[in-house]
Amino acid sequence: MKIDDEKKVPRFESMRRSDVPSGRNGKHKEIITQLLSDIEQLETGNALKVPLSELPDTKENIRSALNRATRERNIDIATSSDDEYLYIWKP
Repeated sequence: MKIDDEKKVPRFESMRRSDVPSGRNGKHKEIITQLLSDIEQLETGNALKVPLSELPDTKENIRSALNRATRERNIDIATSSDDEYLYIWKP
């Protein structure tokens, strides 16, 4: 018997496609959902003032996650920050 004829055992388990979870619940979902809700209610000319100490990750990572979420929803935002706060507004 040739080696090529031997039945190979899969390394990883398989499952039905219909049982595969869909959607993504990343580690930033809760804060991004809250920020999107607050942005939606934001009045023209105002900015959200989010304490960096209340963010579950770095401001850079939260800003990146927020950017992905707003692009998916066609929401135009701008951000800025200082040593204590992340500011978010609709330009």
